[in-house]
Parts: sequence; structure tokens; C-alpha cells
Amino acid sequence: MAERLRLMCVHAHPDDESSKGAATMAKYVDEGHEVLVVSCTGGERGDILNPNLKDDPHILRDLAQVRRDEMARAQAILGVDHHWLGFVDSGLPEGDPLPPLPEGCFALEPVEVPAEALVREIRRFRPHVVTTYDENGGYPHPDHIMCHRVTVAAFAAAGDPTAYGSAGAPWQPLKLYYNGGWSKARITALHEALLAEGVESPYAEWLANWDDSRSRVATTRIHVADWFERRDQALLAHATQIDPEGWFFKVPLEVQRRVWPHDEFEAARSYVPIAEGEADLFAGLPDDVARADAMATSGALTLVHDTVKERIP
Repeated sequence: MAERLRLMCVHAHPDDESSKGAATMAKYVDEGHEVLVVSCTGGERGDILNPNLKDDPHILRDLAQVRRDEMARAQAILGVDHHWLGFVDSGLPEGDPLPPLPEGCFALEPVEVPAEALVREIRRFRPHVVTTYDENGGYPHPDHIMCHRVTVAAFAAAGDPTAYGSAGAPWQPLKLYYNGGWSKARITALHEALLAEGVESPYAEWLANWDDSRSRVATTRIHVADWFERRDQALLAHATQIDPEGWFFKVPLEVQRRVWPHDEFEAARSYVPIAEGEADLFAGLPDDVARADAMATSGALTLVHDTVKERIP
């Protein structure tokens, strides 16, 4: 195609892009589309989760730069473009009661401040589709929840000529999705496949304690089995954030490809219909990129699918 459809994936920290929808991003890159990852924070307050690196003096001295270097390696593996939104990691508070979040962190910013920064990037990159987290953040890290709020607000404002007038010409992305992540159906399928092969499953305790009230309904499944290896390579590039011997890598790729060969997403807002059994984030958009661009700048769009639970200014 002369021009390419564009996908923006908004994440809270570097490494989130490699554990949530990475195979889908690699697939679209290989098909000739443009994919941009936006990292809201630098991951400066992240824990070192790889036991082999916990005492590494370079990492302990300059974790912020290490995480930037890891992100650059993952970006190269996936073939995506990347943008730092520039906010400060809030960290994951622990304890009872929970301590207050650190002053100046991303989760304590007024929503309109990072929303304006994201609107500016949306109007520059002009994505047709945006992905992010649901209102629970995928899991309740304060930066993930804030990432949801900021992305929903920016998605709504980007096409509004009265909003953030200095942030560029209006551009309305046509679809917003939530990353599906580790659904109960996915975990169950992999768990049962391992047991059937006589292999110990790392998911038994997770399933036993599953909270059904937080389960989501996927609208869209992207077949990405051929990109699982790239996904894993990208995740391992974030060496401080993943244990190479941990549960994420316990299921052989052959089993994953056979039992659960897709990434899941949940359509949140869309200006085009969401078909049942959707298998493409760009489904419903005009085949001609120029026509899709014209829709995004028409100023006359009507939402036809909206399941966002909160209205964020």
C-alpha cells in the first residue's frame, strides 16, 4: 500500500508493551503498518524482578538509564516506533495502610496535563487505532489506572478543535481498544494443556484465587502464533523486569501456538461498527488509507460503540 494504517499503543512503563499485545504489534509491523508505542513513564521506580540482576551495581546506580536502554532493545526487536511521554513512575505502593504516592509522580498529575501531552502525540502520529488498559489498569498499579484515564481523555479530545488548541491540528482516532492480557479463558486453556501432557502447571494457584468480578469480555482476537518468539525476545530485552526462568516462559511455544494462538482485545470506543468475532484491530476501517484519514479529520463522526465506564474530562 502507498500509505499505511497506523496503530498507537499507550502503556504505563517500558516492558508493558512487550507483555501486552507485543505479538500483535510485530504482526502489524511485518504487514507494513506503522506502530507507535507511547510509554507514559520511564519506569524509574520499578523493582528489579530478575533475581540474577538484583545486586548488579550498574543497575542499582542508574536504573532509569538501564530501563531506557532495555526499551530501545525491545523496540528494535518488535520493529515499532517509540515515544516517551515524559512523566515520572509512581512506583507500586506496598504495606497496610498503603503509603502515599511520591510527590510529582504520574498518578498524581491532573489528568489534563498528561492528556494534553498525549493529544499532541496523537495529532502528530495520527493513529487510526489506539490501545491501552481498561479502567482497572489490567492490574491495579496506579500508573496503569492513570494510563487508562489519560488515554480515554486524549482519545476524546484529540479530534476536538476546541481542546488543546496549541497541540496541533485535530485528529480523531477511529477505534480505542483495551488490551486483553491474561484472561481466565487463556490461563485455563494453558493450564489444562500442560496437565494433559503431564507437566506441572504454574497457573493452579492463580486459577484457584481468580476473581470473576474482574473478568472481561474480549471482542477481538488477533491470530499471532507466528510472532510469539518475537514477543518473548522483546520481553527478555527488559532484563531487569522479567525472570527468564519465571512462570511467563513455562509453557512451550509449541503448546501456546496450538492452544492459545492469539492476542485478545476489548473494543472500548469506535466510530465504525465492531463486528462479532472481529479478528483485526483495523476491521471496519476503509481499505484506502486516504479515506480513513478523511474520516479522522472530518469533524462529523458519531460513536457507534462505547463501553467506557467513566467520563473523564
